[in-house]
Amino acid sequence: MEFHIQNPNLQTAQNPPETSQNLPETSHSRPFHVVQKVKQNLIFKSKWAELNGAMGDLGTYIPIILAITLAKNLDLGTTLIFTGVYNFVTGAIYGVPMPVQPMKSIAAVAISNPSFGIPEVMAAGICTSGILFLLGVTGLMQLVYKLIPLSVVRGIQLAQGLSFSMTAVKYIRNVQKFSNSKSAGERHWLGLDGLLLALICACFIIIVNGSGDENENREIDFENDDPNWPQRRNKFRKFIFSLPSACIVFLLGVILAIIRGPKAVKGFKFGPSAIEIVKISKHSWKEGFVKGTIPQLPLSILNSVIAVCKLSTDLFPEKDVSATSVSITVGIMNLIGCWFGAMPCCHGAGGLAGQYKFGGRSGGCVALLGVAKLVLGLALGSSLVKILDQFPVGVLGVLLLFAGIELAMCSRDMNSKEESVVMLICTAVSLVGSSAALGFLCGIVVHLLIRTRRLGDGQSCSTVWFHRNP
Repeated sequence: MEFHIQNPNLQTAQNPPETSQNLPETSHSRPFHVVQKVKQNLIFKSKWAELNGAMGDLGTYIPIILAITLAKNLDLGTTLIFTGVYNFVTGAIYGVPMPVQPMKSIAAVAISNPSFGIPEVMAAGICTSGILFLLGVTGLMQLVYKLIPLSVVRGIQLAQGLSFSMTAVKYIRNVQKFSNSKSAGERHWLGLDGLLLALICACFIIIVNGSGDENENREIDFENDDPNWPQRRNKFRKFIFSLPSACIVFLLGVILAIIRGPKAVKGFKFGPSAIEIVKISKHSWKEGFVKGTIPQLPLSILNSVIAVCKLSTDLFPEKDVSATSVSITVGIMNLIGCWFGAMPCCHGAGGLAGQYKFGGRSGGCVALLGVAKLVLGLALGSSLVKILDQFPVGVLGVLLLFAGIELAMCSRDMNSKEESVVMLICTAVSLVGSSAALGFLCGIVVHLLIRTRRLGDGQSCSTVWFHRNP
């Protein structure tokens, strides 16, 4: 047996110095690594771009929350506080602009059904989230994620993006009454919520953001500019293209809302709403599950978990956003918040696409939005609904339009005709039937029928099914 004595003060290439990166993880170092990861997830890639990206989800969030608040007396202050916490925690965990959106099917049932009140809404949210939580902790959600073909997911994303875009055009063209979710005639050209204002905002966003090019590509374009161009013109272009367009448009909407409803500002009551536990009867549980959970569950699984994870992988391949973790976070959020009257929420591919479109690249984007919601909820509570009711709906429509287009653009990676057929059939059925679940089933059937033709070519069932699945 040989013993080798080594001077501990000498460092060689074969024995590099131990650092925090190559030290084995212990129970004492684990909290440090967690804190470091959270800090890294919340770091802004670009201050103006992240601020701008935080506005990308409001075109979906505000109309739904405002509609159910006006129709069912939802506690807006409590919802803002809880969704603000959700936003901040989600950004810290994932490090991507992961959105927090209201559960759309539950909101639609509540607005259209007079007997579906707040207890039923909360019961539906708790039941939906409980199922998602179980699917997450058992690992079944990750299995579903791996089994669903990419072409079917792209079909759901394309349908959701086009649905957002069509809703946005409706917001821009027609006057909306969110209390009953109906249009009230065509919008006038002029006015503080006129058609002309919406068109100007849309043109402004297109001029600043173009087709959504990365900021890095813009910088390259500036470096490759013709040296004969005047220096001032290059600086002016760089200034214009760096403007936070969505943030400017939203702030314009806030100013116009104050001008349109000055009495609403005078009626502000400072302080948070009183948070109380919602009492849910047996009848409310039954109604909530049958009318709310059953239609919401397929949408939550497909769009709030599967599609979000696929899109996160596309946009941020270096980040680990698993179907298991997303399903669990959606479950935990509502299993806590719904008992106190906060609107049932989930993640959504449309919100992620919208925030990415306008510059969101880190968890700091949604964390910033969460802090803003939390401050508003604690400072103004439910009195904020008065000013939101005066917000120009056409401006919200413009923000929603670009979020929908960005989500629909994800389908452009379908390179083969087979994948395109599956995707388009899934999209068409989802749009016409107004059901993501029905579109999903049709997409799966078409995918199976097309792939079955390959079984005779010597390929196994698993090879045929998992073709092009990530």
